[in-house]
Amino acid sequence: MSTQSMTNQDAHAHGHEHHEHHDPVATKVFGFWIYIMSDCVLFATIFATYAVLATNYAGGPTSHELFELPFVLVETFVLLASSFMIGLATLAMNKGNKQGTMLWLALTLVLGAVFVALEIYEFHHFISEGAGPQRSAFLSSFFTLVGTHGLHVTSGVIWAIILLIQIATKGLTDMNRSRLMCLSLFWHFLHIIWICVFTIVYLVGAI
Repeated sequence: MSTQSMTNQDAHAHGHEHHEHHDPVATKVFGFWIYIMSDCVLFATIFATYAVLATNYAGGPTSHELFELPFVLVETFVLLASSFMIGLATLAMNKGNKQGTMLWLALTLVLGAVFVALEIYEFHHFISEGAGPQRSAFLSSFFTLVGTHGLHVTSGVIWAIILLIQIATKGLTDMNRSRLMCLSLFWHFLHIIWICVFTIVYLVGAI
């Protein structure tokens, strides 16, 4: 076998190994984008349902009577801050700064947990005033929309806790980097959805 032929085979084998090394990460990120798109369809459906039922109060409390914009603004700023923190975590990861990545990721999950706690408090407050999801079609759609977003944030907080442990034990491996990239996409997506919730549900409902 000629030297040129052996060189070509080695290059082909090296390229094949390189391809196999990167395919799982690329497939994971691509698959996550598909999940984000499917989640867009889910939220679009719930938003459409809310738009149809938003004024069906059935003699119960109206959105204008229930919504308190200052409280919702606090929720919004908390989620916005958490989105900023995960952006800093991603920047630290790109610089290979493990401690910085863990710090910003920890702050992200703390702010996410605060947001969820505020949302639970709001739900409890509404229900204690007799404005539970069974009271009217408006409240059913409201609890479904805001609750679905809250469940997503809760899952993001749990994901961040697990990822924090993985980074602490295994470092900034390629897999952990891809996981943080996916979490960052997920978190920013949830922030965009919340801006839509704030505008369509709270802002319009309070006017």
